[in-house]
Amino acid sequence: MWLPFTQMSDYERDPLIIKSGEGVTVTDIYGNTYLDGYSSLWLNVHGHRKKELDEAIQVQLQSIAHSTLLGAANIPSILLAEKLVELAPENLSRVFYSDSGATAVEIAVKMAYQYWQNKGLKRKKRFVTVSNGYHGDTVGTMSVGSIELYHKVYTSLLFDALVIPFPAVYRHPSGDEDIVKEESLRTLRALFKERHEEIAGMVLEPMIQGAGGMNVMPPGYLKEVELLCKKFNILLIVDEVATGFGRTGKMFAVEHENIQPDLLTVAKGLTGGYLPVAATVATEEIYEAFYGDYEEMKTFFHGHSYTGNQLGCAVALANLEIFEKERLVAQATEKAEFLKELLVEVKQLPYVGDVRQCGLMCGIELVKNQLTKEPFPLTDRVAYHATLKMRELGLLTRPLGDVIVLMPPLATSKEQLAEMVAILMEGIQTVTRELVEL
Repeated sequence: MWLPFTQMSDYERDPLIIKSGEGVTVTDIYGNTYLDGYSSLWLNVHGHRKKELDEAIQVQLQSIAHSTLLGAANIPSILLAEKLVELAPENLSRVFYSDSGATAVEIAVKMAYQYWQNKGLKRKKRFVTVSNGYHGDTVGTMSVGSIELYHKVYTSLLFDALVIPFPAVYRHPSGDEDIVKEESLRTLRALFKERHEEIAGMVLEPMIQGAGGMNVMPPGYLKEVELLCKKFNILLIVDEVATGFGRTGKMFAVEHENIQPDLLTVAKGLTGGYLPVAATVATEEIYEAFYGDYEEMKTFFHGHSYTGNQLGCAVALANLEIFEKERLVAQATEKAEFLKELLVEVKQLPYVGDVRQCGLMCGIELVKNQLTKEPFPLTDRVAYHATLKMRELGLLTRPLGDVIVLMPPLATSKEQLAEMVAILMEGIQTVTRELVEL
C-alpha cells in the first residue's frame, strides 16, 4: 500500500496500523492506545464509534446503500440538502454533492467559471487566491492553492491563479496585525480595480488556513474581502472543508464576521468523520444561471459516482442532529477557551515561536531562535520528530513543516485536552533538547 502525503521510507521504518477506535482514542494492532489529537485528519467530531452514527448507517442499510444521483434523487440526500440550507448563510439555497473537500472546491471553481460564461461575460475566467492557501490536490484545486512544497512539481499542469499575500502576522516584519491586514487588502483592491473584468472568483479559507500552517486572519479582514468582491462583481468562494461544523467555535467560520459568500464548500466533519460526503452550496442566482432548456447548453456537466450516497447522507443527518441535541458548537466554544489557557504554557517553551488558534484549530510553530524567528534547518525535521515522540507518549498528530497541529474532536473532554497538551509539551521539549545537545 502507498500512503498519501507520506514518504514511504519514513513509514517503513516506523509503521503505525490502526485496528480500532473508541471515543477520542484509537488503538493499533499491538494494543497501544493513542489520543486522536488531529481528529483522524480533521474529520472526527464526536469520537469514534458514536452510537447514533453507527445506528444511522445500520438503519439506512435496511433500505438501500446507494443509487445514482445523476437524474434521480434519493430521500437522505434531499433531507440533508434541506438541513444544509437551513444551517448555511442565509443567501445560500442550492446544494451540489460530491465526495471530498477537493472535489467540492473543484466544483465551486467550475461553477464560478461557467456562471460567467452562461451570463455572457466571457472574459471573467481568472481566479484570485492567497499565499499558503490549500484547497485540495486535484489539478483545479492545486491551481487555486499556493503552497510551494505541495504544488511546485506540478506547476506546468496548473492554470495560473492571481496570488495576493495572506495577512500572516507572525512572519511580518511589523508584527502589527492592522498593518499586515491593510497591506494585503491594499494589494487586493489594486488587483480588483485593474483586472476585475477578467476575474471570475476569489477562493480562500475563512478565518484560519489549515494545511498552509494554521495561519489566523486578523479581525475584520474577511469582511473587507467580502465587501471588495461585492464591489467589483467577483464571486466569493469560501472553503469551509476544514473550518466547518464547529471547529472554529461557530457552525461555519464565516459566521464570525457575518459573511454571505456566493459559494461555500463543506466535507470532513459533515458526516462526523464517518463517510466521504462533500457539498458545494450556492446562491439561487448562481443556480438560475444554469437553469434553462437543454438546447441552451447551460447544464453543469459534472458528477461523481457516489454523489449523494444514501449511507453518507444518512450519517450526516444523524451527525447534525447530535450537534443540535448536545449543543456541540457552544461546547466547542467553551473548550476552545479552556484550550487557550493551556496553550499559554506551551507558548513559553524554548523553541516555540508562535501559537495560533481559532476555536479548536491550533498550530504551534517551532523555531531555532525565538528572538529572530529563524527557522530550524529543513533537514532537522524538528516538528516531525516531535510528533513521533508524542506518538510514543500516546498522542497522534501531524506536522505542517515546523508547525505542529492540534485539532482534537469536538467531543474531547477538558481532561483529555489537558492530557493532549501535556504530551505535546513533553514531545517538543524532548526533541528540541536533543537537538541542542547535538
